[in-house]
Amino acid sequence: MTTAPSRPAPVTAGHAATAVPVTGLPYLGSGIGYRTEIKDAIGSPGSRVDWLEVITEHYLFAPPDVRDVLHRLRRRFRIVPHGLELSIGAPREPSPRYLEALAGLVDEIDAPWFSDHLCFTRAAGVALSTLTPLPRTREIAREVGRRAQRVQAAVGRPLILENVTYYIDLASPLSEAQFIAEVMEHCECGLLLDLTNLDINARNHGYSAMEFLDTIPVERVVQVHLAGGTGGEDDRMDLDTHSEPVPPAVWDLLAELVDRAPVRATLLERDQNFPDDFGELQAELDHARRILEGAETARAGVR
Repeated sequence: MTTAPSRPAPVTAGHAATAVPVTGLPYLGSGIGYRTEIKDAIGSPGSRVDWLEVITEHYLFAPPDVRDVLHRLRRRFRIVPHGLELSIGAPREPSPRYLEALAGLVDEIDAPWFSDHLCFTRAAGVALSTLTPLPRTREIAREVGRRAQRVQAAVGRPLILENVTYYIDLASPLSEAQFIAEVMEHCECGLLLDLTNLDINARNHGYSAMEFLDTIPVERVVQVHLAGGTGGEDDRMDLDTHSEPVPPAVWDLLAELVDRAPVRATLLERDQNFPDDFGELQAELDHARRILEGAETARAGVR
């Protein structure tokens, strides 16, 4: 993979192109990824869900009846779009058509921020259908940071970037944490820290999750993802499957993180193996909320 030219064409979306630093963002609390398998439970009167994350591409170019789902949800929940196809690390600039639609979507649902992955999903115009990690060099980190800043300005809302899992780690000048820190040096965007991805990568590649937190700018973490994976037995790799309860190690990382920085939101991810009893997911939502609120209370006491 090669880096983009040093003077790429500006990203445009037909939107107010002003920088939007990640400051003063609202506190959302404990949310869950909106999936059709649990939509009735999410909307039930007794559920305790603070906010929802939706997959951006499910709604970008969707017909009105599909977009109406968002309007109905918006009456009760704050909603944040989480993208899969921004491909911020690809050599080519993001599609102006994509950014125009994205700007319209975040305005339509009044999203406090939007998110996508620190990776690339397209190469030479071909969709790879996977979140492909980037070569970790300072040159690429600088260009990705600058591109992220241009995207944020074009869309007009704060952009937060998520760390991804990777199963093959090629030799690179920078560690994963150093690469993320370098990207953040070149933009005013925030971080979506997937603590499950951090835990899995640390286990699979033999580094310290705590040293990772020591290296990245934790004050830029706006939101976290929480999920459960599989594997790790008989010398096999841990896998990020979003199919199991959040493991104790990830809860420990959340407690450590919120003690270091004022995280604005947690998000429970479940994409398969949904429990018959939504109460199991509700218990995880409540646990995340208690950790968040405990840290907020402690900070208020210090002040």
